[in-house]
Amino acid sequence: MAELSDSFHTIAAPATGEFKDRGSKFLAHAYPAGTEEEAMGFVEALRKEHFKARHHCFAWRLGLDGLRFRANDDGEPSGTAGRPILGQIDAAGLTDVVVVVVRYFGGTLLGASGLIQAYRESAAEALRQARVVEKIVQDNFQIAVDYGLMPELMNTIKKLDLDISRQDFNDTGAEMEIGIRKSEVADKLLHLKALLWKVSAEEAQTLEWPSGIKVNAI
Repeated sequence: MAELSDSFHTIAAPATGEFKDRGSKFLAHAYPAGTEEEAMGFVEALRKEHFKARHHCFAWRLGLDGLRFRANDDGEPSGTAGRPILGQIDAAGLTDVVVVVVRYFGGTLLGASGLIQAYRESAAEALRQARVVEKIVQDNFQIAVDYGLMPELMNTIKKLDLDISRQDFNDTGAEMEIGIRKSEVADKLLHLKALLWKVSAEEAQTLEWPSGIKVNAI
C-alpha cells in the first residue's frame, strides 16, 4: 500500500470569479473549509446574501485523502452544475475547499452544455484568483521536563527545527506541546532522544527517555 501523503494543497483565503452568458450571471465564491459544517456554513450564508438568486450550486472536497466530497445542482439539470464545479477543484489539485456558484437567471435557457460551461468557467475563475498554499499535517506530542533539563531540551528542539505550540511552567518544571510532520515522527523522536542522551541514533533505539523528561502523543 502506498504511504499516505502528509501534505495537501488548498486556498489561503476566499476568492471570487464571475461568468456571464445571455443575461445570466454566475457569481463564484471559493473558500477554504476544513469540515462539512464549515463548508455548508458558507453555502447558507450565500443563500441569505443572494436570496433573490434562482440557484446556489456548490461542490466541496475535504480531507487529506480527498475522499469526502459533495456536488449539488440546486435545481439545475442533473450533472450541469455541481459536477463541473467539483471538476475544477480537482483540476486544481485542491482539497479542504468549497466553491459556491450563485446564478441570477437572465431569462434565456442555456441548455445543458451552456450550463456546464458557465458553472465550470465561473468556478475556474474563482480558483484562478485564489492563492494556493501547501498545508503540512503534523502529529502533536506533549513533553514534560524538569527545569534542570530545560536548557538542553530547548536547544535540542531548536536543532531539530520542531514547532513548539504551547508552553506552561509549574513549580518543578515545564510542559510543552510540539508538532512533528507526520512522515518524520519516528525519525525526529529518535534523534531527539539521541541528542538528549548524547549517543547515536542506533544506540538511542534501545533507550528510554532520560529521567526528568516524559513524552506522550496527544
